[in-house]
Amino acid sequence: MSNITPIVLAFGLALGTVASPASAKGCVKGAAVGAVAGHLAGHHAVLGAVGGCIVGRHLADKKAAEEKAHASPPPPPPAAVKPTADTPIPRPRPSIGGWL
Repeated sequence: MSNITPIVLAFGLALGTVASPASAKGCVKGAAVGAVAGHLAGHHAVLGAVGGCIVGRHLADKKAAEEKAHASPPPPPPAAVKPTADTPIPRPRPSIGGWL
């Protein structure tokens, strides 16, 4: 068994139990960056992955909140047309059976 296998297993287990696909936005990218940074900072890849996931998720939530705040409001519904004296009144057409 190589030296990295326990780290990969711990990372996979952490992602499988903590994050669902719907709420993993930002977590995977942050975890990858954090794992590399943690590994380079003294073989703390798992700790870096967990920290990167938390920071990545926070930044994704922050970005989503900003996009929601800056979204344009929906256009107002069209105004109803008010009939005037010049507006023709639609009359029902007689059915064919009515002429016979």
